[in-house]
Amino acid sequence: MALQERDTPCFSKKMLACPLRGHWTSFQLVDEQGDGKPYGGLHYTVMDSIGQEYSGRLDGEGFAKVENHYRGPVVLSMDKRYSGLDKQYENLIKRDYYPLPITELQYRAEQTRFFHEDGFRREHNPAIKDADVFVQVEVRDLVRDGAHLPPVVQRFYQPQSTLLRAMSELGFGPEHSFGIALSPNQHNVLEVRPMRALRPLLSTDDKFCALNLYQLALMATLSYTDFAQDPREKPLDKVRFPEDPSIGNLFGEALASYRENWRIDKSQSQRFYPLYEDVPYSKRLEILPFDPTLYEQNHQDKGKDQEHPANQHFFDDQEDGGDTQAFICHHDEGILISVRGTASLKDALRDVHALQVPFEEGVGSVHQGFYSAFQAMKAFVLRYLDKFHTGQKVIICGHSLGGAIALLLAEALRRFPDEDYNILLYTYGAPRAGDSTFVEGATDLVHHRMVNHNDPVPGVPAPWMDANWKVWVPGLVTTVFSGLYGMLLFGAGLVRVGGDPYQHHGQQQHFMPVRFNDKEWSSILWDPDCESIDDAACTAMLEKTRRGDMPARDGLLAQLINYTDHMMVASYIPFAWATLRRWQQAQETGATIVTDREYRVIEYALATLREKLYEYARQARHNEGPDGATTKEKAAMDALYGEQDRLERTQKRLQTVRNRRLTLADVYGSAARLPEFTGSVERWAKHAENQSPVQYAMIPRQLDDGFLLAREPLDIDSIS
Repeated sequence: MALQERDTPCFSKKMLACPLRGHWTSFQLVDEQGDGKPYGGLHYTVMDSIGQEYSGRLDGEGFAKVENHYRGPVVLSMDKRYSGLDKQYENLIKRDYYPLPITELQYRAEQTRFFHEDGFRREHNPAIKDADVFVQVEVRDLVRDGAHLPPVVQRFYQPQSTLLRAMSELGFGPEHSFGIALSPNQHNVLEVRPMRALRPLLSTDDKFCALNLYQLALMATLSYTDFAQDPREKPLDKVRFPEDPSIGNLFGEALASYRENWRIDKSQSQRFYPLYEDVPYSKRLEILPFDPTLYEQNHQDKGKDQEHPANQHFFDDQEDGGDTQAFICHHDEGILISVRGTASLKDALRDVHALQVPFEEGVGSVHQGFYSAFQAMKAFVLRYLDKFHTGQKVIICGHSLGGAIALLLAEALRRFPDEDYNILLYTYGAPRAGDSTFVEGATDLVHHRMVNHNDPVPGVPAPWMDANWKVWVPGLVTTVFSGLYGMLLFGAGLVRVGGDPYQHHGQQQHFMPVRFNDKEWSSILWDPDCESIDDAACTAMLEKTRRGDMPARDGLLAQLINYTDHMMVASYIPFAWATLRRWQQAQETGATIVTDREYRVIEYALATLREKLYEYARQARHNEGPDGATTKEKAAMDALYGEQDRLERTQKRLQTVRNRRLTLADVYGSAARLPEFTGSVERWAKHAENQSPVQYAMIPRQLDDGFLLAREPLDIDSIS
């Protein structure tokens, strides 16, 4: 039949169509269990082939029927904004920076759950039996603005996107930029994918726990990867994060899509899964949306001031002549900041530029190289906190150089005027960053400082250092290649001239592997409070170098060259994993954290170390000249006696640790109180890697024979 003149604007001249009414379409929204109740009462809009709109609300079972519409497919959309009473969603919708266009549909989808624990699509929904047409949809299919929503996951029952596209291309009714095409005169069932996400399970308690030890070791290591946004700069309409591993991929795609990523380093071969918490999508660690139509600051015409996820979450000052790198993201309970350690020559030059400069944000003096790196990223962090800090815990972590920068950042934020940032700091293999005045002034900063085995980096800068890298670097290089001359120059370049001595800040946790025989190992984590265990080799080397007497063993130099214990993937992450497994087992069985067998081995080693110290003191007195000890020699002896006193305290600490029994809070902190806690731990435990026995996680048998403490943990020989 021919079209009447009034109908011609609604239809394409490419095809004949009939605008007759009298057709119907029914539809139902269900979750992955086949239940429509989660979507009951939602507002919907349906548009038919000539642009006629029909709106209403789904019934209590998520069902609706549109009757007497014009012939042809109809398009369903559900774009009504959320207007409920949940404060968190209200804050996201009304926040000043990047307010989110959250819809009623998104809110409801965030309250549903996956049928499969791993979030994999369900293939056979029971609601299929009642459907003429069954499709699997995402929230982004039905709403106008989707830049803040997760990527689409592969589906078994595709929506009729080709039909929707054909309707627009043929001019069959108005153009549709979003929505789902429904088949007319049929019952359409739409399975809506739950909007759940994963986020790393963390404790916000100040008290040290094994969970944070492990989780933040992974996050500190992730800071060595790129943000890997595509396109990296000047994005036009959208961004992606395809590279795995990368910061952007983990937070922007994997966890947003409910995928348990384990790779956080390109060289990584062993799988170390974080413990993930199942949360509503809006509670994930957020990567900001990129949508130039919604956010003016995303427009490409902003030039160098254009904002996009990479320059909001990722800091890299290469263009400004530096090489400091860090990332920051947040959710409703925490803000996570991770600072990268040494990864380039520029970083190394900052490491050794140990002249002391005033810490302008607080008190005392700090390492100039670390301070310049902190100053480079300070504005970036403050800008982010100004936008998104709403009282959350600020959790900061870093490895090596990154740990030193993280310490300065944490103390600066703690002292920041007119703010009350609640800071929690975990560092791994961090060198000393400030003098005694700085450390005393930062007493109230909560800082858990990890030292692995015989890691050399926590031993520098030693209390006597105030080094100029122009002397330090040539000395070290020459040491490696030419022996005695380089050693002398190396020692001379490290001598501090004036100023207070460098000191460590924070509560130390020292990882000590224990060898019983060639096949049996165990490990403990504790705070020995003994510099001989940490860095006595540094002091011994310098004192002997000043007298022109080379150490019998290479001491610090051997530590500097053999740096495996300083690496995250090779050492710190395995030790953190082993500690978590060890503490889990001890808590579950009610066992003590140190067995009697381990206690005897370590007690013997401490006794041996004490004898070494006394022997060294006797030798020093024997070498005194006829006029008695010089001022420097007296100072060295005082330090030696102080170390002997600390060794006595270490012995008492060992006795305390021997009898310690762990609670759930010791292992998991505040995370043990979360609703999803049990599920998070069970999900992690199901991975084969977390079930297989590994020697460092072994609790040793209670035997009386064949035990021996590895020499390396206490580094006894380096001070002989």
